[in-house]
Amino acid sequence: MPIRDFIVRLITTFFYLGYLPFIPGTFGSIAGLCIFFFVKDDIFVYTVVTLVLTILGFLLSGRAEEVFKKKDHRSIIIDEVCGMLLSLSFLRYDIKFVIIGFFIFRLLDTVKPYPADKLQDLKGGSGVMSDDIVAGLYTNLILQAVARLTSFRIS
Repeated sequence: MPIRDFIVRLITTFFYLGYLPFIPGTFGSIAGLCIFFFVKDDIFVYTVVTLVLTILGFLLSGRAEEVFKKKDHRSIIIDEVCGMLLSLSFLRYDIKFVIIGFFIFRLLDTVKPYPADKLQDLKGGSGVMSDDIVAGLYTNLILQAVARLTSFRIS
């Protein structure tokens, strides 16, 4: 296997986590949570990590489809990692929001509300990444609204 394809597989499967035989997307979301816990206390690092992974996802996912010979192959999970990180962006840490955010993100990633359902049809990395970015944005908006409209205290 050429080194380029090795790197594409390594990154887009998030260090081969995407090869797990069942629910790889959920494990990608869990990987996003693990990253969240490591970088949550530094907004600059959190933002840089999220942006770098998202850019890598857009750049490499199209090539990963060629390597796997399938549109949005189930092993490509960098999109779930990025979507999960985006879901929890700009929220102060509260474990309740992390748990709720995980389940909302997984639901929205599965249901694919508009425009995610249309965006996943785009070609290449845009099609792989966009639906999860939308699910992450929707999740974040829901969490932001809940934080402001309820008695949940974000600390």
